[in-house]
Amino acid sequence: MTSCCDVTSTGTLPAVDAEQVAQLCKALAHPARVQLLCYLAAYGACYFGNLADILPLSPSTISQHVTILKDAGLILGSSDAQRVCYCINPERIGQLKQLINAL
Repeated sequence: MTSCCDVTSTGTLPAVDAEQVAQLCKALAHPARVQLLCYLAAYGACYFGNLADILPLSPSTISQHVTILKDAGLILGSSDAQRVCYCINPERIGQLKQLINAL
């Protein structure tokens, strides 16, 4: 019987962009950010006020989480005259999926 650790190593690391994986995983390292991302993926574009309604957190805390997701490129924000509308960035989500699959 073989164990899962009985694999032959080639001695080389797989071709994974470790910096990108780490950056994206860090952005997703809080349940509130995962929930925000899932909400935007399910419902499309959303104004900040609506995001503040879906989590039992203060608007300033949600704003901090949104900023982290934006800085990682996972969500996009566009402003109209008085409000900011957020949506997922499908290209960056696609990159995240590719990076995770490469692990």
